[in-house]
Amino acid sequence: MAELTELTLAEVQAGLRSGAFSAAELVEAYIAAIERARVLNAYVADTFEAARASAAESDKRLRQGAARPLEGIPLGIKDLFATRGVHTQACSRILQGFRPTYESTVTSNLWRDGALMLGKLNMDEFAMGSSNETSCYGPVINPWKGRRHNRSLVPGGSSGGSATAVAAHLCVAATATDTGGSIRQPAALTGTVGLKPTYGRCSRWGIVAFASSLDQAGPIARDVTDAAIMLRSMAGYDPMDSTSVDLPVPDYAAALASDIKGLRVGIPREYRVDNMPPEIDALWKRGAEWLKDSGAEIVDISLPHTKYALPAYYIVAPAEASSNLARYDGVRYGLRVPGEDVVSMYENTRAEGFGAEVRRRVLIGTYVLSAGYYDAYYVRAQKIRTLIKRDFDEAWSKVDIVLTPATPGPAFAPGDITDPVEMYLCDIFTVTVNMAGLPGLALPGGLSADGLPLALQLIGRPFDEETLFRAGKAIEKAAGRFTASRWWS
Repeated sequence: MAELTELTLAEVQAGLRSGAFSAAELVEAYIAAIERARVLNAYVADTFEAARASAAESDKRLRQGAARPLEGIPLGIKDLFATRGVHTQACSRILQGFRPTYESTVTSNLWRDGALMLGKLNMDEFAMGSSNETSCYGPVINPWKGRRHNRSLVPGGSSGGSATAVAAHLCVAATATDTGGSIRQPAALTGTVGLKPTYGRCSRWGIVAFASSLDQAGPIARDVTDAAIMLRSMAGYDPMDSTSVDLPVPDYAAALASDIKGLRVGIPREYRVDNMPPEIDALWKRGAEWLKDSGAEIVDISLPHTKYALPAYYIVAPAEASSNLARYDGVRYGLRVPGEDVVSMYENTRAEGFGAEVRRRVLIGTYVLSAGYYDAYYVRAQKIRTLIKRDFDEAWSKVDIVLTPATPGPAFAPGDITDPVEMYLCDIFTVTVNMAGLPGLALPGGLSADGLPLALQLIGRPFDEETLFRAGKAIEKAAGRFTASRWWS
């Protein structure tokens, strides 16, 4: 049998149910793997003893034939999800020492289905970043390295810890969140599969808010099947979240049994941006050919307002962030930096507690919401958002899904991008999905000339994740799976 940490979620499920190994053995294998991989800085808090206790309970249930859907599956949890009594800091100094007395709905769903937690995963501070360099715990290291150099690389952000942990086999799968690409972009840079579900498919209750009209939880996994299994447990209606949609949760993994013959795949001309690297363009064309060879029909489409998506996103998201982050004032929880009076205490706490990128976005958000600028910036951005959604609504009369690149290039080294605007451009292919509230799937399609993962993105109709998984499975079969060499152990 392969080393336990190399098994996919589906393979672990089969192995646990057949008695080939126990949940306790599986947990110990992952704990050992995490200890060997500390250099990657994926975990910011360990919950090993709780995992061992949960594994013992899972083994008891397995022996009794009372296994739940995710019985004994060791997961990593992004530090944005509230976990009762366990470090939840959004990787920000301003929330130091915070241990919530409640559990997020998404993690509650996972524990209900028998999964267990290995620990909390590193991330960009308050999910604001595209490289996982803004965390107060330091940057996460991508397990991949290029063939031509030995430099460390970023794993993408903000869910860089989740992507690295999955790619390095430090958990079976991981939770993540996506506000403008924070699941799909790190999945793309680490050779993993990341799904941003339709807005409202997974509850946001108990997730530290960044931009409430854009945030959505989803899984990062090793392959399409694992992502489908994870989503079924994570998704569901929650009366605690007013944006949660009361729709049945399908058996996403079962949908993978269907082929994609007759599926109409849209290729939007506006995604062919200036100075697109030849290897990204070639990957995109290859992805279309794979889908065509599997029976799909390729259709050229236009999404004319795509070019406005990124600037509109960087008005809407900071505006909502400035409102959401106003609650961190040093009064009720987290960091408090004394001052001469209550106002200076607020100022000192926020100045020291927030990192540079968070401060930048709060300032941008405050500016675009201020008197005299609200109509000129925020209102116009929301109008553009409506037009972006309308573009997709019109496209669905012609196609069933849309195929695009996931990122404009492979992983880069920490410090290579210092211009904030250049960093924001890393999200150029992903933000439209959040602005329109649609589901998006990123999955590996090949390797760059330097041997680094490159990924494709599939965009689907609202609440039609099944079709994304079916098309993703076809691409996965054609492209194969990609694994980083284990240089750290």
